[in-house]
Amino acid sequence: MGAKTLSAAALAALLASSPSLAQAPKPGALETYKDWTIGCDNRNRCEAVALMPEGADWPEVPLMIGVAREAGPDAATEVWISRESKGVADVSFLVDGRTVATARARDGEAKVRGPQASALAIAMARGTTMDVRAVNRSWGTPSLAGSGAALRYMDARQGRAGTMTALVATGPMGVMAVKPAPTPPVIRRAPVPGGTAPAPLWREELAKLVTFTGCAHEMRSDQTPELHRLSKTETLILVPCGSGAYNFTSVPVIATGIAGRRTFRFAPFDAAPGWLSDDKHPTLVNVGWTPEKSRLDSFAKGRGIGDCGGSEAYVWDGTRFRLVEATSMGECRGVWHWIPTWTAQVTD
Repeated sequence: MGAKTLSAAALAALLASSPSLAQAPKPGALETYKDWTIGCDNRNRCEAVALMPEGADWPEVPLMIGVAREAGPDAATEVWISRESKGVADVSFLVDGRTVATARARDGEAKVRGPQASALAIAMARGTTMDVRAVNRSWGTPSLAGSGAALRYMDARQGRAGTMTALVATGPMGVMAVKPAPTPPVIRRAPVPGGTAPAPLWREELAKLVTFTGCAHEMRSDQTPELHRLSKTETLILVPCGSGAYNFTSVPVIATGIAGRRTFRFAPFDAAPGWLSDDKHPTLVNVGWTPEKSRLDSFAKGRGIGDCGGSEAYVWDGTRFRLVEATSMGECRGVWHWIPTWTAQVTD
């Protein structure tokens, strides 16, 4: 019995060496509490961002504000702001009419760190109104509705609830009671060979390819598939398959064999890309290929206030594309800030 039983270490090694057995990545979902949204990645880094209140008038120059924190006992709080502005300005953060923190902004970007950031985040969670001021004028009045609930979620997700390090869900336990950050997955990328570009598709191959992908009626006359070398015998083909005002979709295919007689299969992924994928084939949006990093990026843009976007980055490991980064943008009421929901470490 003992000879047939895998130890935990042996099982972990087996999973790491066999991608087909490894658990598929599950990017975190965003949570929304009134006028705040929050997301955490697989390493329990969390970021909460203020949204524009429902029905509020759109400001002439919108201000974004967020609270971010890494996981782990020693991780500090960070409060950031972003707005369209030029030059350097001293910024004050007022909660319920009281100045809680100050920072120096450069071109509209400022960050508050350390104890001052913790004090500001706590004040925001407890407060009713907020005003961010610079040069004796208001830069914005972010809503605090839901900020306390969002930061309470952050405390719970990072294992801080009941400890002295929590922002909202404080308790008597010390710093050593806080959970450490989970170890990120490690992905070994397969180098992509240089040399000459793959041979162009023959007319018969192109006809077969667009039928295979179902993109015959989605590809414009001025569009052609992109061919990129993956290995000595494999070619990545990005097939145009529809476009809109903001987004251009592509279907990733891997071709094998010699020019004129290549066979096609859909590119395999360990996590389905994008919000436009279906059960038939993967779909990438505004795709980009970086051969030096063996990296494939997909980036879906939202439309104005109502729609939200998402992005994924994958690395080719020699057998499939592995997810290394994922971000989401939820409840996009005046917010254009990407919140990480998955991260991995890439090695050569």
